[in-house]
Amino acid sequence: MPRIKRRIKQDYKSLGQLRNASARKTPPSSRRGRWFLVGALVPLTVAAAAIWQSQTNIEQPQTLQTATVIPTIPATIAPATEDAHIVLSLPAPLPAPDIAAQNDHMPPGEQLTLEIRSGDTLDELFQDNKLSRADLARILKLPDARSALTVLIPGDTVQIRHQDGRVLELARKLDTVKTLTVSATDDAPQKFAARIIERPVEIRTQHANGTIDSSLFLSAQEAGISDTLIMNLAGIFAWDVDFVLDIRRGDTFALVYEEIWQDGHFLKNGEILAAEFQNNGTTFRAVRYADPDGKTGYFTPDGLNVKKAFLRAPIAFTPRVTSRFNPKRYHPVHKKVRPHRGVDYGAPRGTPIKAAGDGKVIFRGRKNGYGNTIILQHGGNITTLYAHMSKFNSKARNGRRVKQGQIVGYVGSTGTATGNHLHYEYRLNGVHRNPRTVKLPQAKPVPTKYKDDFLASTRPLINHLEVVSKTQRLARAD
Repeated sequence: MPRIKRRIKQDYKSLGQLRNASARKTPPSSRRGRWFLVGALVPLTVAAAAIWQSQTNIEQPQTLQTATVIPTIPATIAPATEDAHIVLSLPAPLPAPDIAAQNDHMPPGEQLTLEIRSGDTLDELFQDNKLSRADLARILKLPDARSALTVLIPGDTVQIRHQDGRVLELARKLDTVKTLTVSATDDAPQKFAARIIERPVEIRTQHANGTIDSSLFLSAQEAGISDTLIMNLAGIFAWDVDFVLDIRRGDTFALVYEEIWQDGHFLKNGEILAAEFQNNGTTFRAVRYADPDGKTGYFTPDGLNVKKAFLRAPIAFTPRVTSRFNPKRYHPVHKKVRPHRGVDYGAPRGTPIKAAGDGKVIFRGRKNGYGNTIILQHGGNITTLYAHMSKFNSKARNGRRVKQGQIVGYVGSTGTATGNHLHYEYRLNGVHRNPRTVKLPQAKPVPTKYKDDFLASTRPLINHLEVVSKTQRLARAD
């Protein structure tokens, strides 16, 4: 079969010629039908355009909240005539965000967070993260930076912004108020400037009270007091109350303390400003006072120092007492009556043991049935003994001076012992005294020259404490 070649006739007429030709060939009745059809299609076109516009608006990204808002323009249709074109005018779409312009405002470099762990040094952290150690050396030459970066605390973080390892900015939060920032200077990238930025905090006064049912910890927690405040409360009265032996059911406590807020958010509890503890019918009160010389301490309402020269117990108040001071105690190991000239505090192995008062280490070593023992010499011919330790604190060496509350060793069971515990003795002029009942020397009171200032500045706190305490007594009476 012969192949049939199809030819396509190309007719390049202008758009105007085609329209005129079509107009000449189309009868009037057909033109009226065509305009009827157009009239029906126009509303559908407008409705479709409106739907398209609404979808366009919905799909706009959230970042356009900062863009200029363009009013919506309604769709319009030009009047229809026989030879007129149908013109559909739609609203202009919102402009797309200028990504390049946004990037211009972003600081250059890469963000990095260095998390401090035990034993870390900044030099090692910089090396591990391929940061310039030369930049670190330059930063540490700045006085503010050197003092803030010398001591690293596990759990802290250091924020770094860098460009290929070159430090552009460094920041470390020093406390709730202060933050260190170090930035490379614009004129010389290899030079740095350090400053301390302070964010102010708001200190609010709060109060709480409670009655001991089973333990101080549980009762304080029920009153909404944090563990830190509980420990501080016990520390204030540690010279008068043995929180292991002396606590009784029905004892009460009240305190006025600080809350620290920043930017409307609670950060932490601050200092205890005033406190009261009623133990077995005896009331102890203390108020915090900072004298004009900057020395701070807790004093009774009439200015006596609540701090004594010695702690009533040299160990935290969570252990139990396994043996009291008793001149006629039956010894559990030797199976005969032997005087027990101290107090035994049972506690887990490794529990810290604190120096009862300021003094000098005059013996450190193994001492017969006492096992690992430390003896401290204090003023006024007073010595204290700490026995059965598992190990010593390396800083508490023979001839070294220690401060009250400093850790001298850790609970153990060395020597003649049936379990882990601390054996504690208090001696005056070589004679054993009951550590729980001996009258302890008083620390210095408020200086006479500051007595008027003390009474004026602490009176509002004492009044506040009295209101809190009275409220508690009325509640118990009901």
